[in-house]
Order: sequence, then C-alpha cells, then structure tokens
Amino acid sequence: MNTHNFSAGPAVLPQPVLAKASAAVIEFNHSGMSLLEISHRSKDFMAVMEKAKQLVKELLGVPDGYSILFLQGGASLQFAMVPYNLLPEGGTAAYINTGVWATKAVKEAELFGNTQVVASSKDRNFCYIPKGFSIPSTSAYLHLTTNNTIYGTQYKTFPQSPVAVVADMSSDIFSKKVNVADFALIYAGAQKNMGPAGATLVIVKDDILGKTGRKIPSMLDYRVHIEGESLYNTPAVFSIYVSMLTLEWLKDNGGLSWIERVNEQKAALFYSELDANHAFKAIADVADRSLMNATFVLKDETLEPEFTKMLKEANIIGLKGHRSAGGFRASMYNALPLESVKVLTDVMKEFGKKFG
Repeated sequence: MNTHNFSAGPAVLPQPVLAKASAAVIEFNHSGMSLLEISHRSKDFMAVMEKAKQLVKELLGVPDGYSILFLQGGASLQFAMVPYNLLPEGGTAAYINTGVWATKAVKEAELFGNTQVVASSKDRNFCYIPKGFSIPSTSAYLHLTTNNTIYGTQYKTFPQSPVAVVADMSSDIFSKKVNVADFALIYAGAQKNMGPAGATLVIVKDDILGKTGRKIPSMLDYRVHIEGESLYNTPAVFSIYVSMLTLEWLKDNGGLSWIERVNEQKAALFYSELDANHAFKAIADVADRSLMNATFVLKDETLEPEFTKMLKEANIIGLKGHRSAGGFRASMYNALPLESVKVLTDVMKEFGKKFG
C-alpha cells in the first residue's frame, strides 16, 4: 500500500529521485565508491555542484549579478547571517512577522542592530498576511517569510518596498514562478521542495554585500562562500546531490509553470472539500491560504481519535498540526501526488458523513 506523506518537512520526495539517490549511495558515477565517500573537491562532485547551481538559475530565472550558494545550518542560521551581512552598525531593519519562523528571524536580528516590526498578524494568531502598512525608506532591508508552514498562510503578491527585500522561501521555493529580481536575497532550507535536510540555498545580489562596516567571521560571511564557490568548508554532499536530482525532475516535467498548475490543482481539491465539509473548520483566511500547507481543525475536537484512526487506515501520515498551533496540517509539496490529496479528501468526506 502506498504511503500518503503529508509531512511538513523533512517531506515527500519524487520516487525517481529516491531511486537515483539510492543507487548513488552504493556507487556513484562508476567510481567504485559511494556518493557518501567521494571527495567534495573531486571532479564528480564539482560537476554536481555546478549543475545544481545552473538548475537553480535556469528554473528561477536568476539574473546576472546574483550568486547562488549551497550552505548549511538551515534557515535558522540565515536568521543571523542576514543581519550580520546586511544590517550596518546603527542601522535599522524592517521585518514582517507572520509566524513562528518570522518571530525567530526578528529575535536573531535584534542581536545585530535595531529592528522594526512594520507589520504583524500576531493579533489573530497569524491566520492572515498583513496588508496596507508602510516600509521606512531608511531601513537597511525588509525581511519577510513567503509561506508560513505552521499557520498555513502564504503571500500571493509581495509588498512594494523602497528598500532591499530579503525573503525566507524555505517552504514554497520552486513551487511557483517568482521574479528573483524583486529580491536582494532569498534563502531556503532544502527539506521541503528541494531535497533532504542538510543544505540551504542562498541567492544573493552581489552588490548589497560588504556595506555593514563590521568584521564577519569567515563561516558567516556570504562573500567568503561566494569566493569559495560554496566549497569554503565541506558541503552537504548528499543533500546537494539529491537537490540537483529534484531540480532535474522539476525541469524535465515542465519547470515552474508545470508545478504551479499542479500545486494549484491539489490545493483547489483540498480546500473545496474543507469548505464543504461540516466536520472541519479552516484556520487561515481564505485570501491568504497557502498552497503548500493547509491548516484546519475538527469542529468537535473530541472526535480527533476517530479521525486519526481513519487516517491511519488509509495510510495517511504527517497530518498532525505543529505543536504550537494544534489541529491538523496537510503539507502538499511538489512531490506529493494528486492521488494522495484525493485519498485524504475521500477520508474527510467519509468522516463528514459520519460525524458532520
């Protein structure tokens, strides 16, 4: 029986990617060695790194003047690296707070200088994306989180900013088309739509660096990693390789135009059932609902054991909501098949007939 994996991350990966990655763990590129054993400075892995970067550039349409990096430490390290590299001594950075991860980004930035939360949805437990706020033109940059995995909200359009925009795209990068030129820096952990945990993608506009007036430790300096071509220290070889395979899979199937249509189809199917079913209640505002992470609760929470039992019988995993939000969360990343969403909505229909 197929497992229908709605986990929020580490998340489902395409089956063809897993097959190729499994083979490479045994022997990579006829080398007589496992991918896990080869030198990160060997020609074989250098080719992987270059291809991964090229696929990022091609799929996202990254303009000239940007560097593409594969680093480590996840988005959580980027919360500190961004202000370390972009917030001048005595300067102020603007942040939009739309959830747990945005809150953590603000907390890290406060260690390096002044921060100003110019908009927040905390007043309604982060169930919407703030709108109609002003961004001070004196800010060093504006930071936002494009998709909020815990609360199930996502930007449909981005604010017009008079200053450089930095975006945490960890949970929706490569899920739809985006104009990279609108951002000065994009970062994303791999473990949603790209690959296994371990690598962090950074796309940074070169001319915004080196202006803070502070000395930065080598491992935290984007310029050091640019000069080292993501090889300043030993990179996350396996994660980068699987990310390369996933981006290949994405390109071969039609790129971002294709996957955006697929993701819209999956989300439409799920939200249609959610809205029609009297046993469930959506959490996020309709206008700001995420295509990646759909959050919802049972109207009668005492029925949770029964719903959980039905999910298990259908071989559906990963639907439990984040510990800070509760309820349920259906994460519908790129590699999740439409068939899995159909199985879930069928279970919801059956549950609704019994208890709605």
